[in-house]
Amino acid sequence: MSVRRQKLYSKEICACSIFGAMSRTGERFTGERVIRAMANMHHRGNGLGGGFAAYGIYPEFREYYAFHLMFTGDARAQREAKRAAEEFLFRNFDVVHDEEIPHSDDVYVRDPPLLWRYFLSPSKHGEDIHLPDDEYVVRKVVHVNSAIDNAYIFSSGKNMGCFKGVGYPEEIGRYFMLDRLYRGYLWTAHGRFPTNSQAWWGGAHPFGLLDTTVVHNGEISSYGTNRWYLEMLGYKCTLHTDTEVVAYAVDLLMRRQDLPMEVVAKILAPPTWETIDRMDVRERELLTTLRRIYGPLLMNGPFAVIIAQSGRMIGLTDRIRLRPLTVATRGEMFYISSEEASVRLISPSLDSVWSPRGGKPVICELDGRLKHEIAAPA
Repeated sequence: MSVRRQKLYSKEICACSIFGAMSRTGERFTGERVIRAMANMHHRGNGLGGGFAAYGIYPEFREYYAFHLMFTGDARAQREAKRAAEEFLFRNFDVVHDEEIPHSDDVYVRDPPLLWRYFLSPSKHGEDIHLPDDEYVVRKVVHVNSAIDNAYIFSSGKNMGCFKGVGYPEEIGRYFMLDRLYRGYLWTAHGRFPTNSQAWWGGAHPFGLLDTTVVHNGEISSYGTNRWYLEMLGYKCTLHTDTEVVAYAVDLLMRRQDLPMEVVAKILAPPTWETIDRMDVRERELLTTLRRIYGPLLMNGPFAVIIAQSGRMIGLTDRIRLRPLTVATRGEMFYISSEEASVRLISPSLDSVWSPRGGKPVICELDGRLKHEIAAPA
């Protein structure tokens, strides 16, 4: 009697790779080690997205916003998108320099768009004249990404830049020559395994707005509610992936509302109501107030994120830590990774290494401080 074996469907639930490296003294280094660390997690992706964010790479233009744009579609669509975007940019900004983003034609990547960068400062007119510069820039970025077909601003901070596309992260890193052309004090990286969204250049990580960038492993099942709340406040989600809402939520809470990251973490990844009920009165009142005011920004689902800003890198997981995250230090270097092995590949000897608790941010700042869980929790 023969036995028929049934092959059960299996889904990779812990895929995507994230990595971050930061010098707490501000010493700049190339992307070579970060690319190697990501290549060591090749198995976590499927070649449908990779990317990097680097800080401190444009010292000669440090006072200007650095816009990275992609123009998609066929050659004609790209030209038309570039013309429309430039007409808008030159009308609303003083552009001091622009050029194609350098890349290597020796590295194969799938269907690359036209990639261009602009260094600029706001040129305000009319009602916009009273806006703070950052708010002015955000409004113009939202306009380009939502109103100009085939044009996307995917990086918009000062003295930093995002580089991303369809491919494995090591391919994207070599395509943009990050190991040769750039030196930064903070790098984050992502290898993508998309499950619920399409694979295209704009959907690769990192996602950024101004100097805030996010790389993410996981699934935001509350995306619809999060998006609805953010779009009520002027944001527009145009890049077709759940991670975009994390970047906008951080911008809203930290830049526009000036909340510290410790409070932001309690909004995005709060304890359960059962846990809140067991807290002392002061903490219970704070968490209850945050849940009532910011309930639509609670990020449901498993996630681990690295949030980077000028002078700061943050690691955060969901409240019950359903995605892996490892933190490590060596001298002035601070690392966050999906896997300890990738850190040890580029830094074999570590001073400390641990896994942060769910919903608790680990924050490293440029002045050398490391806040929260500097030692492994008991």
